[in-house]
Amino acid sequence: MATGSSAAAAEPRERVLVIERIFEAPRELVFKCFSEPERMEWMQPKGFTSHLIAYDFWPGGTFRLQMRGPDGRNHWQKGVFREIVPPERIVRTFCWTDVDGIPTLPETLLTLTFAALGGRTGVTLHQAVFESPFACDQHREGWMSSLDGLDEYLATVQGAAPTS
Repeated sequence: MATGSSAAAAEPRERVLVIERIFEAPRELVFKCFSEPERMEWMQPKGFTSHLIAYDFWPGGTFRLQMRGPDGRNHWQKGVFREIVPPERIVRTFCWTDVDGIPTLPETLLTLTFAALGGRTGVTLHQAVFESPFACDQHREGWMSSLDGLDEYLATVQGAAPTS
């Protein structure tokens, strides 16, 4: 049996989402934007609204989110926090569900890492493994739009213009 193999090596590249962004804000503040519900107004793609139903931010805690799309349709998510290392890392599951919390698509694992860059913050988002390349692309589009919203939110709380 081989040892030392990486789970990442087994992930099919076209079904793995990796996004890297740099934000003009300190790491502690950017981490808070992912960990404090009162700072999560940015966490939905443009044109969507969201309602955070549960956000129990501790290992083993759950989250549940309802988003309404521009077409009026509701979209539900849930997950469980697996690892939290402030202000460096958050690992949680991610699953689309129906209104009752029953999964409608396979679960993925979302890992967020936060790197201090001298007053700026590098965020790496890794989410895998999606059921198809199309699903991965859809999530890329949603996350990119949401992260644009985070950039705008950070500018308002710091009094600076967006940088991305």
